[in-house]
Amino acid sequence: MSMVKSHGSSVAAMRTLSSFSATSRCSTQRSAANSSSSDDANCGTPTWIGKGLTCVCFKAKGNYERVCLNLTPLQAKRMRRLQRRMKIYFDSSRPDHQEALRALWYATYPGQELHGLVSDQWKEMGWQGRDPSTDFRGAGFISLENLLFFAKTFSTSFQCLLNKQGGKPAAWEYPFAVAGVNITFMIMQMLDLEATKPRSFIRAVFLQMLLESEWAFDLLYCVAFMVMDKQWLERNATYMEFNDVLKSTRAQLERELLMDDVLRIEDMPSYSLLT
Repeated sequence: MSMVKSHGSSVAAMRTLSSFSATSRCSTQRSAANSSSSDDANCGTPTWIGKGLTCVCFKAKGNYERVCLNLTPLQAKRMRRLQRRMKIYFDSSRPDHQEALRALWYATYPGQELHGLVSDQWKEMGWQGRDPSTDFRGAGFISLENLLFFAKTFSTSFQCLLNKQGGKPAAWEYPFAVAGVNITFMIMQMLDLEATKPRSFIRAVFLQMLLESEWAFDLLYCVAFMVMDKQWLERNATYMEFNDVLKSTRAQLERELLMDDVLRIEDMPSYSLLT
């Protein structure tokens, strides 16, 4: 069992490494007595194969232990695909992006005609203005894909959040669609997906989940949205507190991802919020 501190968060968690079929410990271990007092110390030079991580060091109670994750070809393929998705900017001139935006509208409002890709109708969904394309700049096309996946896969939960049907109504409501874009960006940061070399154990955990499901990122997005909404209502938060709610949402997701018995997104306690 190894204790790690997730990058970018104060959440400390314990997880048994034997939970992972593709994870193992190197025999190399450096004690605090044999290392410098600096946190910059490491246990050796990591080995890299292509873009896949095979070794990364974490500090645990004064000891540096090397946790090794050997990516399977399927994991590496899915990770590359996810990273490519993250690099795609929303382009309102692309027919496929236009079609995805229309698909989101009709998945959200079945039977209600869309008057145009630039229209006051989009404000109903929680976009900041008449042109939703301007709100995708923060997280790119994948944030639209996430919203569409949520709308089609968990339509009941999606509609419940959109129409503020769950729990006691808050005095102040967050803009639904814009909140969704922010959640995508938060998850990308939490999983450290854009880094060339992983800096957090959370990413190693997610890589195993990516082996279980190609749609692990999108499923995690749906869970995150439900958690965020639940915390918003419990706090009776205002719009000025949105970032605080997002931070506490991230902390809860990290705690759940590091639980010993959570091997898939579906195993997360908060997955039960989805219907």
